[in-house]
Amino acid sequence: MRCPFCAHDDSQVKDSRPTEDNTAIRRRRQCEGCGARFTTFERVQLRDVAVLKSTGDETPPRRESFDRSKIEQSVALACRKRGIEQERIDQLVSGIQRQVETAGDSEIPSARIGEMVMEGLRQLDTVAYIRFASVYRDFSEARDFEEFASTVQQVAPDGDG
Repeated sequence: MRCPFCAHDDSQVKDSRPTEDNTAIRRRRQCEGCGARFTTFERVQLRDVAVLKSTGDETPPRRESFDRSKIEQSVALACRKRGIEQERIDQLVSGIQRQVETAGDSEIPSARIGEMVMEGLRQLDTVAYIRFASVYRDFSEARDFEEFASTVQQVAPDGDG
């Protein structure tokens, strides 16, 4: 494993343990070059899935490899300062990744992944759901927020924030 600090190619595993949700192995490593310590996560990848990204015009969609970290970043941004435990966010992202990898298709439209994220956030936290939707659905003015928030209030589960 390449060191993120000095780019040395060799590191030694000092500790390995499963993550709390048992979807990955957390490894503490030490670089043999500079001695720095860092953490890596090892996850099962069931199959290579290509994400079809719409270009918005009549050209064919772009294909790129499924990247879990993009979902993690989007969900983390939507949940920022909401007091949601990291474990619940990780469970949401792992659930979406499992759905994508076990769907049986080698390609999935990015819009489908966006809908999975929206559904997961809707159940997790309504403010995070509205934040994500505002970017995903490209809200352009305050009225868009008002209209969307009024539909959320009608369907929000009990006790959701």
